[in-house]
This record gives sequence, structure tokens and C-alpha cells, in this order.
Amino acid sequence: MQNMLLTELGQALVNGNLTDAELQARTDTQSVLQILPDANVVKVGGQSFIDRGRAAVFPLIEEIVENLGRHKMIIGTGAGTRARHAYSVGIDLGMPTGVLSVLGTFVSMQNARMLHYLLAKHGIPFIEPAQFPQLPLYLEERGAVIFFGMPPYTFWQKNPEVGRIPPHRTDTGCYLISEVFATKSMIFVKDEDGLYTADPKKEKNARFIPRITVAELLAMDLEDIVVERAVLDLMQNAESSRSIRVINGLVKGNLTRALEGEDVGTLITMD
Repeated sequence: MQNMLLTELGQALVNGNLTDAELQARTDTQSVLQILPDANVVKVGGQSFIDRGRAAVFPLIEEIVENLGRHKMIIGTGAGTRARHAYSVGIDLGMPTGVLSVLGTFVSMQNARMLHYLLAKHGIPFIEPAQFPQLPLYLEERGAVIFFGMPPYTFWQKNPEVGRIPPHRTDTGCYLISEVFATKSMIFVKDEDGLYTADPKKEKNARFIPRITVAELLAMDLEDIVVERAVLDLMQNAESSRSIRVINGLVKGNLTRALEGEDVGTLITMD
């Protein structure tokens, strides 16, 4: 009786082999539900931004507050320099990638808690992965939430192709939230205007790239990219979050412009 209530695809999934390529293809015929299409994921860089302290963070906090009630924000945090120190010690001690992921997670969490305390008087909550079912309520009530950007893979983090540094870090974790919830935008707040052909802090002749596709960017094979390469890999199979924007958060008003859909910073798209 139960199988009679299932669709043809449902019956195939119940009775078939989930590794069958033809069956897998049939699961992609229905459009994906957009869960939070009015929300924006805002990733605040760790080393590029939070590590700069009061001079960088306080003006951004003010801009976030100015946008409460106007734009819904899911704010993720990077890990930054302290995570790099933890990685270096962990690697020296022979720790595997999964353990290094745990160390990076706690540094990202520290940064999230600091932003939370700075926004506490505005009622902006800090949430952990177990609290994500309450995310829509927090967004509706307070207009923003703060979470740590490191994906909660911890020991289940896959090994990279080279070395032991976790390949999926805070850029990736924030992007995945944007993709899964089908948010309005994915904004990376950094300390540079966006993507360059090289690190502009080290190369004076680095050229700014205002707009580029993932395919074009991968073909350039740049040594330095403003976001984690894993984000570009994930974008190639994205169903919802098919573009990301990188902005300079040190410039007052850039976050507001990005939230309002203006052409600021660098836009990286799949199309």
C-alpha cells in the first residue's frame, strides 16, 4: 500500500540502486526549492578583515546595523591568522587533516562570537550548526544571524590532493549555506577591491578583474585567488548560488551597495 502512494521516481528510489547513473539523472528533473531567497550570506574575512581589529571591524558593524530591517543577512566568519598558527603547530605534531579542521573550526567560532558580542545589543544571535532549523525565525525576528564559516565536517573533512591543510574552509562553508538555502546573494567581505591577476599587496602591476566567469578564471590558472578554490569547484555544480561577489569592506558603503545589488567589487559567475 505504501509503494502505491509513491511516484514512479519514488518507487524507483525505494527499489532501485542509488548508484545507478540513470536513476541519479532522474532525480534532477524537478526544480530545487528556494528556501531563503530574500536572504544574503555575508562572509567576513578572518585574516583579511577581522584580524585588522577595531579600525576595520567597527565601521563594518555600524554598516551592518544600518542595514538591519532593510536586508536579511546570514553573517559568516573566517578564521584568519590564528588558524594558520594552529595549522602550523598541528602539522608539526603530525595531526591529520580532519584534526586540523577541528582546530580551524574553533578559531572561526571565536571570531563569530566576537562579532556576536559587538552586535548583541541589537539582538543579533550567534548560531551553531545544530541551531540552523531556527535560522528562518531569527532572520524574520532580528534580520540577521552570525555563524562560524568553517563547515562542520571536523573529522570527516576530506584529505586534499596535496598536503594536509583542510581544503574546505570558511569561504567554502559560507558558500554552501548560500547554495543550500538559495539565498539572494553571496558576498565575500575582504580587504581588497576584489579579484586581481596577482596579490596586489605583493605585485604592484596586478590587474583588477571586475567580472569573470568560473571557466575563464580557472583557465587563467592564477597563483593567487581571492576566494578558496573549492568554492569555484562547487560553483560548477551549483543549482542556486551561481554567482558570488567579492568586495572591499574597508570602504564605507560597499557592503550596502552589494546588498542592494549594485555593481561593486568583483562578480564571479557560472554563466
